[in-house]
Order: sequence, then C-alpha cells, then structure tokens
Amino acid sequence: MPKDTYTASQIQVLEGLEPVRKRPGMYIGSTDIRGLHHLIKEVVDNSIDEALAGHAKNIWVTIHEGNYITVADDGRGIPVEKHPKVGISALEVIMTTLHAGGKFGEGGYKVSTGLHGVGVSAVNALSDYLRAEVRRGGKEYFQEYERGKPKAPVAPINKKDGLLPFNTSFAWSAESGTKISFLADQTIFTTIIPEFSKLERQLKQVAYLVAGIYFHLYDERSGKESHFYFQSGIATLIKHLNKNKNLVNPDPIMIQREIDGIDVEIGIQYNDGFNENVESFANVVPTTEGGTHITGFRIALTRAINDYARKIEALKEKDENLTGEDMREGLTSVISIKMDSDRIQFESQTKEKLGNSEVQPIVAQVVKEGLEVYFEENPQDARRIIEKVLLAARARAAARAAKDAVIRKGALEGMTLPGKLADCQNRDASLSELYLVEGDSAGGSAKQGRDRKFQAILPLRGKILNTERARLDKILEFEEIKALVIALGTGIGDTVDYDRTRYHRVIIMTDADVDGEHIRTLLLTFFFRYLPQIIERGYLYIAQPPLFKVQKGKEIYYAYSDAERDQIVVKMRVGSKVDGKVNNIGIPTNIIIQRYKGLGEMNPDQLWETTMNPENRVLKQVTIEDAALTDEVFSMLMGDEVPPRKRFIQTHAKLATLDI
Repeated sequence: MPKDTYTASQIQVLEGLEPVRKRPGMYIGSTDIRGLHHLIKEVVDNSIDEALAGHAKNIWVTIHEGNYITVADDGRGIPVEKHPKVGISALEVIMTTLHAGGKFGEGGYKVSTGLHGVGVSAVNALSDYLRAEVRRGGKEYFQEYERGKPKAPVAPINKKDGLLPFNTSFAWSAESGTKISFLADQTIFTTIIPEFSKLERQLKQVAYLVAGIYFHLYDERSGKESHFYFQSGIATLIKHLNKNKNLVNPDPIMIQREIDGIDVEIGIQYNDGFNENVESFANVVPTTEGGTHITGFRIALTRAINDYARKIEALKEKDENLTGEDMREGLTSVISIKMDSDRIQFESQTKEKLGNSEVQPIVAQVVKEGLEVYFEENPQDARRIIEKVLLAARARAAARAAKDAVIRKGALEGMTLPGKLADCQNRDASLSELYLVEGDSAGGSAKQGRDRKFQAILPLRGKILNTERARLDKILEFEEIKALVIALGTGIGDTVDYDRTRYHRVIIMTDADVDGEHIRTLLLTFFFRYLPQIIERGYLYIAQPPLFKVQKGKEIYYAYSDAERDQIVVKMRVGSKVDGKVNNIGIPTNIIIQRYKGLGEMNPDQLWETTMNPENRVLKQVTIEDAALTDEVFSMLMGDEVPPRKRFIQTHAKLATLDI
C-alpha cells in the first residue's frame, strides 16, 4: 500500500459511548463473569459514594428472573434538572457521557470509589436494556435506554411508565434515592448470569469498609437473600480473616487518624501461623497490587517493632535489627485510606495500585505513632508480638542457609538442574512448560511421550510436605520441593524473582484418584503460600487426564467423566461416528471400557494424545478470585486446627465423589 493512502479519513472517531462497546475490556477488564460482576460493582459504587458522603444508609441489590439486576439506594437521587452547559437532563448526561458525574472536584463528592467517571455510563453502554429511576423532592422520574441510547427524554413516572420488562417482588421503600435496573448485553458478554455467592462476597467486603451502612441482597431466581451491617467495620474483617487461627494478640490493634485530608484506618493482628494476609483499599477500592499506603505501613511496622524490642531489651545492642520479612510471619492486616476523589491517583484503569506519593509518609506516621501508643498501653500483647517476630527472625536465619543452598545449586548461578528433571530444549520461558508428574512410572511415560522442544518433566516421588504447617527452613529440607524451586528458577522467600521463572506454564499432572487430588492440593498450598505470583501471573495449570478409554474394535475414544463415557457408548451403540474431541463414555457388552486408575497405566503415546498434546489436552488454569476466602480455605483444610476441618467434612460429605 502506498504511503500517501494513510489519510485523515482513515482515523476513526468514536462518539458518545461507542468506545466502550468497541473496547469493553479497556473499561471493565473483561467480558466474562468477572466483567459482568464489574458492571454490578460500578452501579453499587455510585450508591456507596452517597453513603460515604453521609446521604445514604441502605443499598439494595436484587437479581431478578431473566438475569436483570437492580441496584437501589436511599441517597439524594441523581439530579434531573437540565444541565446548564448541554441543555439536557443531568441524569441523561451522567448515563450517556463518559467522564461525567459528581466526582471531578465540583463539590459533588469528597470521597469517591470512582476515579475515571466511566462507571454507570459504561454499564449503560454494555447493557441491552437499562432503566434509571430517581426520587427527589417528593417526585419520581425515569429514563430508559437501549445499549446506551435513550429511548425517550427523562420524564415523571406515571402508572404505565412503571411497567418493567421483568417480574419482581422488590419494593423500593426509599423516599429519595436512585434505582438502576439493567440487563447485560449478551452479544458482548460470554455470560449474563450473575452468581449469587460471588456477589454476596463482593458486597460483604464493601460492608466491612463502610461501617454503619446496611446492604440488602436478594436473588428472586432462588429465593436466597443476605443482609450485611458491620458497626465495627475493619475490626470485624480482621477477626473474620483470622477465623480458625490461634491469636497472638486477642483483639485487633485498631489505628485511625486523618492528616491533610487523608483518612487512614488500619487493623493489625498476629496469629501463630507462618503466612501473611494483608488487604489494602483506597476509597473502598481493593488495591490488590498494593501501592504507597502499603509501603508506608510496612516501613512503620518494622520501625515501631524494632524500637519497642530495643526499649524492652528483647533486642540487645549487638543484635541486628529485625527485618520487614520477620514482621510478616503470621501478620493479618487491613489498610484502608480515604481521600478527596480529585486527588487520588491509581496506576491503572482497573485501580489495583495506589500511586499518591504523599500517602506513604502520612500512613507511616499514623502507624508508627499508633503502634507506639498501643505498645505502651498493652505491654503483654506487645511482648507476645515481639516474641513472635523474634521467633520468625531465628527461623529466617535457618531458612537463609537453606535458601543459599538452593540458589547455589540452582540454574540461576549456572549450576546443574535437578537430576530427575528432563528439561526442554527451548530457552524462551513464554514458550516452555513444566509438567509436575506424580510418581516415577508416570514420569517415565511423560518423558517418553512429551515434545522435547518445549515440554519439561519433573517427576515427584510420593506426597510433598504440607507447607501450611512448616517454616521455610523445614520446607527447603524436603528434596522434592528443593528440586521444584531449582527447576523453576525463581528462588524463594526474600530472594524470589518471578522474572526469572523458566516456564510460563507449570502444569500439575496427578492421578485421577484421592491420592492424586491430595498431592495436587499439597502443591497448590505450596504455590499459594510461597510462590503466589506463579498463580497471579497465570502460569499455573492442572492437567485433566482421561478417566476412561472406550474401545469398539479399532475405534478408541477417551472420556473425562462418567457422563462423557455414557455419551460415547450411546453413540457407539447406534453405530454413529463420534466426534474426535469426545469427552464422555458409557458401559454396554460389546464395548471395552478401561477405567484408568493412574497415569502410569497409559503408555507414552496415550499420555501424549490425551493429556499433553496442546491440540487435544484439557488444562484448567489456576486463578485466585478471592484471596481472603482462599486463605481461609487453605487454613481450614491444611492447618493445625482440626475442628473447622471436621465441620467442613461433615457439611460437604454428601457432595464427595467416592472412587470405590
């Protein structure tokens, strides 16, 4: 194409909400179930802003039949009068214009969960249908939209206007406020079916952070409902995060103070475990990648504990200072800051990292001074925390020797990889994958069946150590884990460097039985506790080997569940040709069905064809959707406390699939 054909006419100008429909991922992250729930969050955030401003006490969320969703509050209601600059109703401006709303320094909101102003208008753009209702000054108004476009101007509601395209029993009791009902556009989203349990967790987390606000969740599809109200907010969340754990300080240390318009609220509690659980928020938005508020918190925590340890002579003059890593063992903390919405800076559209440099010294000052007062007033709790941290420091010294041994032997230093590792030829991590295979027998088959160019095999003998119940020094004494860390190339603990990960697909491949599931759980525990970014970066997968081989003469198919097996058998019975990617089988007499008890029963060709060939295989990617819930489940299933685990087994016993 000649250079001069690239002209101004080729530049596409997207008007109104067109950009949102063209590139939805830029505005809401994704178009899967997470994106759908992000829509709900955007509408809920508007109601939360009313609550944070002191104008709303209740937020109602209802899932209707047909997957319509309603979010309502008892705030002031969106203004409906004509906007002075554009000459149409302010409601229509907010619902149909990007970067419009009361969050841009004009006095509408001091603290806001929204930053970019794309919230409710993006929801409108990505909805097949949306209806906004407003109650203000004893009157009711409404406007309806289709894929972001108004169907008619804003108007008062009369009887016929009250008709909705869905049935509902929800009665909005507020005298004033805003109600938004919408149906996500199924031409954009892969699913428009909201999940009650996911939404329940979403609202509960927010309820902890905006104490004193009532949240009401209804699901008219199933009749379920949940209600949340936390008067003590963050303290309640800390106690929830430490449920089923032995506590070092029985009550959370609560610190709250405002400096220069930045409100800092922090809860701190130690348990006797080895893992850290810190959650951070800025204007009620989870900052999963941290930011300046986390940095300030860590600096102050380390300084305050070191100062007090020296004051009570738990640290002698000749002793080195305790490190930030020592402080993290068994630490549970929630850090929440609130500030003017026009000042707050996030480092991405999805608001996962706080960027305000002025927040760091303010949080550090608040935490340092707050802890100094707490330690003076609660010397017994303070001493127990110091003892916990000193114990972690001694373990760190032992772990350092173990880690040094791992690094000395590791490929990062140019030394040899573990002898049992069959490495791949490719040195490009993004194209390489590592199979963690249960047992030497299956490992042998995998080594023979693999594609050597990009597939590496590390056989694991027996069950690895339960890393939920052990410190790093003990963990690295375990040969299988040591071999895994060396093979990955990441290092571990304070030496970890995820940019050196040698494989961008780490695939757990275990037998489809109880022992295989246990080994898989032990490996997941290790990655979640000690190499979490392997999961967060999307590197960790679980292979799905077939459960059955179904054969009729020379016809062979593999099935991954009982239902697939039955389906294949039915098709074979009537003599119909079966699709090459069949997943299910069944059990009549002229058909031979083999139930695989382990990977070792498959020859190398079968293992390649069913479980390792990228053309045919089924891999499940491991993700962390709710870090707090994941932490709770691992603590309950793999920790020292037996009663919570016993309760879980009793509650879920009937759901277990028993291979008898």
